[in-house]
Amino acid sequence: MKVILTGGAGFIGSCMLKKLNELGIDDVIIVDDIKDSVKWKNLVGKRFSSYIQKDEFFENMESLLDGEKEFSVIHLGACSSTVENDFDYLWKNNVEFSKKLAYNTFKRRFKFIYASSAATYGDGKQGFFDNCDLNSLKPLNKYGYSKHLFDLYAKKEGYFKNYPCYGLKFFNVYGPNEYHKEGMASMAFHGFNQIMSTGKLKLFKSTAPSILDGEQKRDFVYVEDVCEVIAFFLLGDIKGGLYNVGTGEARSFNELAAALFNALNKERRIEYVDMPKLLEKQYQNYTVADISSLKKVGYTRQFTSIDEGVKKYVQNYLLRGENF
Repeated sequence: MKVILTGGAGFIGSCMLKKLNELGIDDVIIVDDIKDSVKWKNLVGKRFSSYIQKDEFFENMESLLDGEKEFSVIHLGACSSTVENDFDYLWKNNVEFSKKLAYNTFKRRFKFIYASSAATYGDGKQGFFDNCDLNSLKPLNKYGYSKHLFDLYAKKEGYFKNYPCYGLKFFNVYGPNEYHKEGMASMAFHGFNQIMSTGKLKLFKSTAPSILDGEQKRDFVYVEDVCEVIAFFLLGDIKGGLYNVGTGEARSFNELAAALFNALNKERRIEYVDMPKLLEKQYQNYTVADISSLKKVGYTRQFTSIDEGVKKYVQNYLLRGENF
């Protein structure tokens, strides 16, 4: 099997590359935008056939795919910043690039797996159901809206119905190889660094009267589990559609903090700080993936609990300064 892996030097992408290697898949074309970033370190020790800078990809795509009969595209490359304010940039990278890639994939009837996001659900008042009416969703930020726009496009074009097209709505992913993401890295990563440097961890105060400080909840999913789900769709004969990828359980930031302190064998010290005004109107106080669709198509693997995942992340990677 041959695979095009966009975002292959990024967080989830590089972990997926390792999973592909474990499956014996080495003929992987990495599409990314590394330039002078430290993302190159995520590729060290992994096997792939070539790397193409994303701006040069489409001019090479025809020759890459010409005559090929078995190719799959795993599209994880995107601007993933939830605070990105340049909508034109998001449109170009998260919508137009995805449209062009999907068109060229389905023209050859290859499999297409792409990253959507739980940010498409907005404030979650209508729940987190991947079989909902997409037109009813109202994302809270431009990033979530850009992901939502491609979901809408894929449905309108009949991709889910007529092709092996899978949109995976990732919830709060954490784990090794996210080190380059800076402000967009997970709270597990930032919390570890805060504890190691100051002995305490800062969490946002709640802005909702009914929610205590630190009791805002997320569906935290370990990156290895995400890769297992992607591999499930890559290797299986499954009907196209949108699928939530999360544990199906909401855990609080206080619980995440406890898992970090426990993994470090340190006394729990939490400081609650005011939420930046920039985030207040786009902050999700609660997310949880309804994973019944995933289970319905035969996914039975158990997801890693936050306690297990954080312990593995901290002790096997963060404390050792290791990549996955």
